[in-house]
Amino acid sequence: MAVVWIPSLLRSLTQGKDSVIIPGSSLRQVINNLEESYPGFKDKVMDGNRLSPTVSVAIDGAIISMGLLEKVEDSSEISFLPAIGGG
Repeated sequence: MAVVWIPSLLRSLTQGKDSVIIPGSSLRQVINNLEESYPGFKDKVMDGNRLSPTVSVAIDGAIISMGLLEKVEDSSEISFLPAIGGG
């Protein structure tokens, strides 16, 4: 199962945990399983049926390009990265 690193802004949804272990063979499955274990998580990282433009996702240290279809291995580490605004 993948290790999902939780950014500080979302830790209130995971009872303060900075990482959780979640099953899934694609990013979509991981997010759906996160929602089952931690209700409200999906609303924070999704915009309808796609990833929110305010969140980037890295799997095994690389920012993903295939969105929710991105493959996840049992040994993967997933990080949700909130967008940083500025001007």
